[in-house]
Formats: sequence, C-alpha cells, structure tokens
Amino acid sequence: MTVHHSRPANAWLRRYGPRTEARLRLVCFPHAGGSASAFRGWPELLPPDIELIAVQYPGRQDRYGEPLIGDFPTLVSEAARAVLPCLDRPVAFFGHSLGATVAYEVARALRASGAPSLSRLIVSARKAPSVPRPETVRFGTEEQVMEYIRDLGGSGAALLEDGDLLELMLPMLRNDFGLVASYRYVPGSPLDCPVTAVIGDEDGSVSEAEVRQWSRHTARPFDLHTLPGGHFYTETATDSLVTLLADRLSDVAERR
Repeated sequence: MTVHHSRPANAWLRRYGPRTEARLRLVCFPHAGGSASAFRGWPELLPPDIELIAVQYPGRQDRYGEPLIGDFPTLVSEAARAVLPCLDRPVAFFGHSLGATVAYEVARALRASGAPSLSRLIVSARKAPSVPRPETVRFGTEEQVMEYIRDLGGSGAALLEDGDLLELMLPMLRNDFGLVASYRYVPGSPLDCPVTAVIGDEDGSVSEAEVRQWSRHTARPFDLHTLPGGHFYTETATDSLVTLLADRLSDVAERR
C-alpha cells in the first residue's frame, strides 16, 4: 500500500459520542458530496458496545480549506492510513454510494498491508465494483450536476437550490463525481469478511441484480436487505437502517 503523508491522520476521523470501552468500531464513509456529519445522529441509535467513527474527506465542512482529492487511489491510500489505528479492536465498515466503493477499496488496501480483517463490510446503494459502469454521466455544466442531484433526491437536492450554497459546494461535487467516473475496478482475491448490502426499494440508480454481484467480492457470507426509500433512504429510514446494522454486528460484539 502506498502511503501519502500530506495530512495528519486524525483530520480524517470524527467521533460523535466517543465510546472508549466499545467492543466494535463502525467506520462510516460518506457519499459523493457528503461529509462526516451525515452520521452525526447514528450513535444514539446504536448499542453502547459499538462506537461510530465517521470519515471526513478533505475539502468539506471543517476541512474546507484543504485541497480536494480527485485521484481515487490517493483517496483510498490516505483514508486507509487514517483508519489503520482503529483496528486495535474489531472494526466494520459502512459506506453509502461512493462511500461503499471507497470502503471496499480501503478494506483491500488494509488487507494488502497485513492489517487484521474487517468484521464486516456493509455497502449501501452501490452496485458491485465488478459491474461495468456506463460512461454516459457527464458533469460538464452546473445544470448537469444539479439535474443529477435532483434525480437522486435527498436533503442535498433541496440545499442546492440556494445559490450561495451551490457555489460553495459545486467544486466538491464536481470532484466527487469525477472520482465516481474515474473509478476502475482491478480484479483481485475476495475479501475475508462477510459483506452485507442494503438498498432502497425506490432507488433508480442501482438494481438488485447489480448489488447482488457484491457476493463475488467476499469469500465469506453475503446478505442483501431492502429498505423503503430512494437513493437516500439513509435519511428517511435511518432508524430501520441503524437497527439493521446493529443486528448484523451484534454477533461480533457478543463473541468478544
């Protein structure tokens, strides 16, 4: 794993309600255009033996003054370095949309470095890495970016109707959508941890068949769950989602 040392690792991680005695850590990776605060309310929904740690990509919120990372391998390498100290106890990853692909690639990078295996990888609203991606999505103009976000829905779509906010967020959105477009899956051995996939039943951006292909990326059990909502079902079915995550992670906590 190539490690880049341009930023302190702790700049990447946010703990909303630290739990120093937790038996398992859930590290969460945000979607394109998203930030760590998407997970701010989750700890109060989780059992006390699970600590939530949210990843904060550069160039947003309290890291707004830092350069965006537009190169996928660099993003993965730096995120892996930041997360590595969390693996002193069992760790599961959750990633939503772009964050699911980032979480998967960070898991691969950590494995290549000899780090302990994850307890579970949970991927949300994202087709499997091995599923070919169409080259049709373009973000050359502001209106194309806006149209794409409106189609996905969620709170971000409403916020972008504010012109001043859009001006602030547009560079980050272009960067993150560029990461989505540039990602190329490199075949390799499957992960040695269970993989759980979750999708919204009204999400037009991904099909169940595309999500089921995640089963090819693990040598351990795979399971798929559907919750009510669109691409951002994470905002409308939060309680159901976090309850599901806690259930899928409870066996790990109990074994410790």
